[in-house]
Amino acid sequence: MSYLSIKNLNKYYKITNQPDFHVLKSIDLDLDKGELVSIIGESGSGKSTLMNVIGGLDSDFSGDVVVGGDNIANFSQKDMVLYHKKKVGFVFQSFNLVSHLSVLENVSLAMTLSNVSKKIRQERAKELLEVLGLKEQLHKKPNQLSGGQKQRVAIARALINDPDVIIADEPTGALDSETTEQVLDILESIAADGKLVIMVTHSSRVAQRSNRVITIADGQIKKDETFERHFKKGFHVAAKADQTVKQLSLFSAIKLALLNMKEKLSRNILIALGSSIGIMSVVLMLSLGKGVNDYLNDQMQKNVNPTIAEAQMPVETSTSNGDDEQPDLAGPTSKPFAQSDLDKLATIDHVTEVSKAYSNFSFGGSALTYDDQSYSFMNFSTISAIISPNDIVAGEMPDDQTIMVNQSLAEKINQDDPDSLVGQTVSIVLTVDTKQITGDFKISGIYNPNGPSAGIAGALDSVQFTYDHLKKLYEDNGLELEPNAAYLVVDDRQHTDQVKQDIKSLGYSGGDADILADTFSQMIDIFTYVLTGVAAISLVVSAIMILTVMYISVVERTQEIGVMKAIGARKKDIRRIFVSEAFLIGLFGGLIGIGVALLLTVIGNNLIMDLFDTTILHPTLAYLLFGIGISIFISMIASLIPAYSASRLDPVDALRHD
Repeated sequence: MSYLSIKNLNKYYKITNQPDFHVLKSIDLDLDKGELVSIIGESGSGKSTLMNVIGGLDSDFSGDVVVGGDNIANFSQKDMVLYHKKKVGFVFQSFNLVSHLSVLENVSLAMTLSNVSKKIRQERAKELLEVLGLKEQLHKKPNQLSGGQKQRVAIARALINDPDVIIADEPTGALDSETTEQVLDILESIAADGKLVIMVTHSSRVAQRSNRVITIADGQIKKDETFERHFKKGFHVAAKADQTVKQLSLFSAIKLALLNMKEKLSRNILIALGSSIGIMSVVLMLSLGKGVNDYLNDQMQKNVNPTIAEAQMPVETSTSNGDDEQPDLAGPTSKPFAQSDLDKLATIDHVTEVSKAYSNFSFGGSALTYDDQSYSFMNFSTISAIISPNDIVAGEMPDDQTIMVNQSLAEKINQDDPDSLVGQTVSIVLTVDTKQITGDFKISGIYNPNGPSAGIAGALDSVQFTYDHLKKLYEDNGLELEPNAAYLVVDDRQHTDQVKQDIKSLGYSGGDADILADTFSQMIDIFTYVLTGVAAISLVVSAIMILTVMYISVVERTQEIGVMKAIGARKKDIRRIFVSEAFLIGLFGGLIGIGVALLLTVIGNNLIMDLFDTTILHPTLAYLLFGIGISIFISMIASLIPAYSASRLDPVDALRHD
């Protein structure tokens, strides 16, 4: 039985708005190993189409093509890949060597696609190249070789996987007469070595070197002649060790992608630099947002007793007033703390003491009189340990007989020397539920309204009492003081943040300082995200740029893609190589971006430190990893369509591409 048997092979080309063109018509052919067969015919006769069918490059046909007992007409895509890797090798007229790979890499490419180890594939490639007289050319690029040398490299590539069938498409068409004879000698030797060699040629001179000449015209075999030929056995390469055929690994795909990128190094560097601008901007914006937040929190911590946490009752909004269901114009209110609330707060871990507090806002109902001049203030409240010594501008904390005023109110009373009010006696009128509480009080100290610990009240003209002092004033005037805030003393400052979280988890609100900090933090976060979003627009531009360049790369490397498919590359392998290139571009772009961002961070922080004694750009490892990750993600997403397009290229059309 013949090694290659073709029965009733028919092939049609579809033509728009015309009947299908019948290019191969009921071909029957039997070929065997050891033969050197020439298929000759005029252009358009069907000889190249027949070659593509035998080689598995064109699977759209009817009939049977049995190679080594397997009918390729029934092959799945996976079977066809194995066929290209194990049974057939191609030698092309235009050589179709990959320009950016060395001679050694070109020859071993088919084994690379089979995931053979570097050591084994290089040993095999060197053995072939030495037999073909190219031992000194291993590390040269194709453009450094003569035509004959290029064709010998192509022959070595076809033989690397020790196939049973060698298909040569016009193998001498681009060679001079002397080199033609050398190549034909090699092909004769390959046939003598027990392989089936099929040449497609126009040249009768080439055909004369064959032991069988098949003439094809109008899609039919017109003549099949066999001649006595004694091929020289001057060429022999030991059969490749039988190995399980594997698929291209991700690591090998990345290595191929690196080699491809080196060919267009300057272009790829420019692409990486372009994408790095967006990454740099995003990282800097995130770092700026964190720096501002850190600065705000640091300033608050400086002015707050770190072992005190404040709790307030949640604000309630009344929607009706009595049975008439009319809106309550009083607006949002909060209930006072009951003893049960205080007991609940006391159960929080690491809380050693819970103290009551009170704050009251009134608009025009409270006033301070000094030296016959009256000064209204909007808030009076109780003092607590939450105010740190840093808040005290002059004097000291009040006791049960004295009061403390904020700096804003003190400056209204005595703009030239507000500190002189410490120790002075003033008259106070407090308005509570339409009642007025009056008395003379000595000022013990002045505190800074800009301290975040003072909360919202600290930013208003304010007077502060001790809780016991204010409670006694209420009782003396027939009123009951009900706490509307509580201060929790924490055993260690490292537990304060957890206590504040526990306060919120129990359904209470944080203090004015915490609310203010959260509000500022949210505003800064929004501002940061907006700026980051604006900076991220450049990432979209980068994605479009990468998409365009990848499409250009597909066009530039169309022939290369065709060659890779002919020697056993899967669609998945082609996609993986192109996506790997995009991965590397994204990786390099991300690394450049974060490198520049870190450099600008150092420069910027040094300048700000000199001017304001602080830093404002705080990059984190998470931001840096995010920058690299988003760069890789965008690059790979942008590459999917070009990679898919490359994988779908028809190998026949790709090989014809100029």
